[in-house]
Amino acid sequence: MTNVSSFADILDADKFSLDKIYCANCIHCKLIKIALGDGNQYYLRVRCDAGKWKKKLGEEKFYKYFTVARRSLDSCEQYETMGDLRDYLRDLKKSLPIKDEIYSC
Repeated sequence: MTNVSSFADILDADKFSLDKIYCANCIHCKLIKIALGDGNQYYLRVRCDAGKWKKKLGEEKFYKYFTVARRSLDSCEQYETMGDLRDYLRDLKKSLPIKDEIYSC
């Protein structure tokens, strides 16, 4: 099951947990574009390339890009780290939009 925490929780030294797996720091966490209308605009979403994010009926689940740093799992056999977790999440926090945005092609 995917857990969602706030950035403050993630980066707070007392609440930061090396026991959790933060999906954003995994090589399988991929950024994708989801087209809107006639295809001239799109949303940014993230997906698990290893297929770990599923809806109840088995369909693939996509998450909004700006929430990616809050996604975590207790365990994942497909997890492959992309580097130092704390530094990565801190840098990611600075670069993520604060809300869902529509982008133009």
